[in-house]
Amino acid sequence: MKDIVFCSNNCFVLYSAAVQAKNSENKESIPSLPQSPMKERPPKAFHQYSNNISTLDVHCLPQLQEKVSPPSSPPIMFPPAFEAAKVEAKPDELKVTVKLKPRLKAIHSSLDDCRPPSKKWKGMKWKKWSIQIVIPKGSFKPPCEEEIDEFLKKLGTTLKPDPVPKDYRKCCFCHEEGDGLTDGPARLLNLDLDLWVHLNCALWSTEVYETQAGALINVELALRRGLQMKCMFCHKMGATSGCHRLRCTNIYHFTCAIKAQCMFFKDKTMLCPMHKPKGTHEQELSYFAVFRRVYVQRDEVRQIASIVQRGERDHTFRVGSLIFHAVGQLLPQQMQAFHSSKALFPVGYEASRLYWSMRYANRRCRYLCSIEEKDGLPLFVIKVVEQGHEDLVLTDTTPK
Repeated sequence: MKDIVFCSNNCFVLYSAAVQAKNSENKESIPSLPQSPMKERPPKAFHQYSNNISTLDVHCLPQLQEKVSPPSSPPIMFPPAFEAAKVEAKPDELKVTVKLKPRLKAIHSSLDDCRPPSKKWKGMKWKKWSIQIVIPKGSFKPPCEEEIDEFLKKLGTTLKPDPVPKDYRKCCFCHEEGDGLTDGPARLLNLDLDLWVHLNCALWSTEVYETQAGALINVELALRRGLQMKCMFCHKMGATSGCHRLRCTNIYHFTCAIKAQCMFFKDKTMLCPMHKPKGTHEQELSYFAVFRRVYVQRDEVRQIASIVQRGERDHTFRVGSLIFHAVGQLLPQQMQAFHSSKALFPVGYEASRLYWSMRYANRRCRYLCSIEEKDGLPLFVIKVVEQGHEDLVLTDTTPK
């Protein structure tokens, strides 16, 4: 059983030899092509073609008797083992002749031959870029940070800021120095002269509550109670956060309560590990950062009075931008002349303030204010200290 393929108008038609045997009776009406051996010249069929026929089927053209004609081109060998096939002709159809020309197709032996030839552009020059990496022999140890710092110091190309001084402020509750973590004890708040408390240490004390303005009430009361209470975790004094279970006496520092895995709730209550519910709870609070404005409510008048009563002070008292250096004093014979209906003028009073400069716009300078005695009357002295200028001293008999 052999097949043959004819190519007409770029369309391939495959005919089987079995069809030829089946339609052997129609040899008179449709002639078939004779079989040819492998090395014989293949026959060529000639047909006539007309474009004005609308019912023409190009794929099924009737084949006429072959006409011997001289070859117009060198013989082309078809693939072996193919035979001619028969095509049924349509009755009432005009006879046309079509000249079949086999399409030349080269058979390449490799894939490299099928690639199209590359174009050669004129005026183009290509350069080859090569990278060479040199690896030192032996073990290479990268320099550490200290060696890099020393090298940069020798070069003098860097400006290193001065080291930040250590924060020696200590919380009165947990006794830890410096500001704490944001999601922990948080920042330090001033309670009194050189007395500091962590925000969450004070906020989570049992007596303390927060007002709508952000003031913490009863911090001093919680501090006095904490001086007599011992923590269940670290066994140190100053514990103020107790378990809210009825008749439970377990009490902790805020930082120790976190370490002991106590459970905190959004309504500012806490349960110790013995009484906390198992698993997670809807109202459980796991993040303790406080970014709102919070301060300790205190009586500043009483605080200033306590500073005056102490006499010798090792600390500086500041209210806003006003810094008190010395409060001064008044003798009994000076009481009549060194006061007014609204204020007292103690001799030896000294304070400084940072305020806008009198010489330059958008710059600040230091004003040192003091009260002296002259001819039995107060003398108010203001000393202007500004960088790049000599100190300017202003005096008058009234504070205005």
